[in-house]
Amino acid sequence: MARQRKLTPERKALIQSLLSHYKPEDAQDVQAMLRDLLGDTIQQMLEAEMDDHLGYSKYDYKNKHTDDSRNGYSPKTVTSSAGDIPIDVPRDRKGDFEPQSVKKNQTDISNIEDQVLSMYAKGMTTRDISAHLQSIYGVDASAEMISRMTDRILPIAKEWQNRPLAKKYAVVFMDAVHFNVRQDGRTVKKAVYVAIGTRLDGHREVLGLWVGGNESAKYWVGVLNEIRNRGTEDIFIISVDGLTGFADAISAVYPKAEVQRCIVHQIRYTTKFVSYKDIKAFMNDLKGVYQAPTL
Repeated sequence: MARQRKLTPERKALIQSLLSHYKPEDAQDVQAMLRDLLGDTIQQMLEAEMDDHLGYSKYDYKNKHTDDSRNGYSPKTVTSSAGDIPIDVPRDRKGDFEPQSVKKNQTDISNIEDQVLSMYAKGMTTRDISAHLQSIYGVDASAEMISRMTDRILPIAKEWQNRPLAKKYAVVFMDAVHFNVRQDGRTVKKAVYVAIGTRLDGHREVLGLWVGGNESAKYWVGVLNEIRNRGTEDIFIISVDGLTGFADAISAVYPKAEVQRCIVHQIRYTTKFVSYKDIKAFMNDLKGVYQAPTL
């Protein structure tokens, strides 16, 4: 039997948000979506390279310390595995800007797509990305230049985080995923709070991702209030784990919502009280309970 493709929660969230925005209906729509995303990403990389070349961002004349400046764009079409992509290559007055993301006279970028996506998906540091570009493309990109590139993505992420939500959701699943991350030279545990909702039309979407310390009902209150402030007036069913105080936190913000204990968490909690040698037989009997068609 073929193995199911496994996706990390981050990739699932990214894919769900893209599907919700583009709403592809077939493989051709998916190709068009990827082509559009790749074109926007390459364009931002070129803009960041120009910022790095001139030493100041667009319209940031206070930090301008050069007699060179921007001089419009040159339209160009490059070929990728997703199809032809039109881009606008920025120019400078002196004409000595040499872009590295898409070099002069380069019209085929088929090999850059996976690398660009991997840089975003893996959350690499600026030094890692710089080394990545150097090893794959021979591009000497400084850490500062990479920072400029990643900084351009932040407004897009903020826009997604603060986007309006549907007025009503049939079901919302809430849980936290725990990660060990490097912070101030040491390893600390962070909780990524995840809320996934099913709209009344049946479509699912990621309502948001929030990074905090250890999971707590108090933090969930803030998440629920943010969801309400972004336009969600009612949630019919909210499925959660058995975190102490979680049900009270939900009732404080959505008093009419029905709180259901996630079946996976229920089963996991139940098996705590069963001896390991009896667990297999116990699970076979328990299936008759949680798979029953009626109460």
